Formats: sequence, C-alpha cells, structure tokens
Amino acid sequence: MAPERITGRSLLYYLFLSLPLFAFFSSIFIGPFHINPVQLVDLMASKILGYATDYPDVYSTVIFQVRLPRLLLGMMVGASLSVSGAAFQGIFRNPLVSPYILGLSSGAAFGAALSLAFLPGVSIQYAAFFFSLLAVALTYFMATTNRSTPIVSLVLAGVIVSAVFDSLLAVIQIAVSERALQSIVFWIMGSLGTASWSKIYGAFPLFALGCTVMLLLRWRLNVLALGDEEARSVGLNPEKYKIIFIVSASLAASSAVAVAGIIGLVGLVVPHMLRMIFGPDHRTLIPLSLTFGASFLIVVDDFARAGLGFEVPVGVITTLVGAPLFAYLLRTTRSGGWE
Repeated sequence: MAPERITGRSLLYYLFLSLPLFAFFSSIFIGPFHINPVQLVDLMASKILGYATDYPDVYSTVIFQVRLPRLLLGMMVGASLSVSGAAFQGIFRNPLVSPYILGLSSGAAFGAALSLAFLPGVSIQYAAFFFSLLAVALTYFMATTNRSTPIVSLVLAGVIVSAVFDSLLAVIQIAVSERALQSIVFWIMGSLGTASWSKIYGAFPLFALGCTVMLLLRWRLNVLALGDEEARSVGLNPEKYKIIFIVSASLAASSAVAVAGIIGLVGLVVPHMLRMIFGPDHRTLIPLSLTFGASFLIVVDDFARAGLGFEVPVGVITTLVGAPLFAYLLRTTRSGGWE
C-alpha cells in the first residue's frame, strides 16, 4: 500500500507543477471577443516569425495587448504572493500568516494613495513599491533588539506600522476629491485590469530575484520552522536567514502589490492548502506555491472579468472564493499540515 500512496502523491505533485500551462492556455480563450485555437496559433506564429496574416488588427490587439499581458501579470502576482506567504508561514511558524503581516500592504496602499492624490508625476507602481518596502524595513528595525529579532516582536511591530500607515491613508482619503478617492479605493481592491507590458517589465526582475532566492534556499525554511535554538544546533544562523527570507519574500510580494493592488487571501490560503495536501516540507511546498498560486489567480481572474458579465476587481473575488475555502480546510484538517 505504501508504494501506491507515494506514487499517487508524486503524480499529484507533478500535476500541480504543470497547472500553469493548463490554466494559461484555457484562460487565453476566455473573454467577450472570441478567438479559436487555430487563430491563436496563427497569430502567435506570425508574431514570432514575422509574417503577415489576414486577420483584422483587433485580433492581434486583443491577444498581445490585452489578454497576454493580463495572464502573465496574473501568474506573476499569484506566484509572488503564494511563495511569499509560504516563506512567511515557515519563518513565523504559523499557518495563519500572510505576506502582509509586516505592514507591506498598508505601506503600499499609502504610497499608491499619495501618488494618486498629490503626486501625479510619480508612478503609482514605484510609489507603492517604495512605501511597501519602507513599511517592512520599519517593522524589522523596530522589532530588532540586541541583534535578535523575536517572532513576537516582529508581529507586534507589524501591527504598529500597519496602523500608522492605515491612519495616514485615512487622512488622504478624507482630504482628496471624490474622483481621486474612487481611484484609491479601486486600487486597494486589487485588479489586473490595468495590466501592460511595462508593468511586467518593471516588476519581473524583483519577482524573479525574490522567488529564485526562496527556491534555492527553501530547505533552510524547514530548519527555521523548528525554532531558533534548533537551527543553531545544526549550525544554521537563524537571524541571517530570517533577513534573507524576509527581504526575498518582501521583494516578491511588493512587486506584486505595486502592479496589482492589494489582492487578499492568496498568500494565506494557497500555501496553507498545499501544506494540508502535501505536508510541511518546504522543499516541495515552495515550488508548488509558485505554480499553484499562478494558476489560482488567473483562474479567479477569468471569473472576475467574464463570469458576471461585468468586470469585478480580482481582489474581491479572491476573498469571496478564498474565505469559505479556507474555512472548509480548517474544519476538515485538524493539524493544518504542520504535523
């Protein structure tokens, strides 16, 4: 019986790794403008090989300027949030941790609101990214004492920093015009509707850097999850690797939030669900979070842009889908994948 269980788990593991391919090629056909597989292949080949087609320009515009950037950005954002969530859950040894625990989302929201309201010459993406990292840095330095960063201190510092940036955001919302307020609220909801190649080019280097570091060092999360004393007993410097993972996860999550706004529950539900299915080993959990997170978000976005006949911010749908799913998983699994 044991070999069959191992084989089944292995097949499931590789199936989850391949999900982005299935999600991508099914999602690219979803939308009010109908394009069939033959047309898609012809358009893609013409773009790569440089020959002309008989299709109207609108076909090329829909594929290469609307759907393709949105799908790629959605995959990048979903992967970033999920991998960051898995890393933070390992560092904090808590399955209820999300990438926003250190104040990242509050800082990003303040930065975006500041740009929308008072700094029209400053890119929303760069303002959100800068203030999200500033919030994480403030949290870390506030929690660090005597070259040590206790987990409890990090959590409390994150609460403080989040509260400060939330208050500053509230001040901006009170002071701005109704039009600017609508833009701020829509950005905070989280959406992939403004996807573009420039956003992908701007966010991809930081996404790639953060995720690559977490993938290469993922086995060390298994040691960190045991506690600082246990990590030192096997020769691992816990403070050093906490910094590495916090910086890497924050870079990836900040790049995602900067281009898509605050998309809730992806970084909490996806790694938690995968941990329940595959166990707590970060050697498999991190790559699975990368692939399943990417697939999850673009599938949810398919429904957000086409399921109701009008577009809904994807952050709203992830919360509506993720909350009951998370509640079900908590009810059906006692250990939460930590045992």
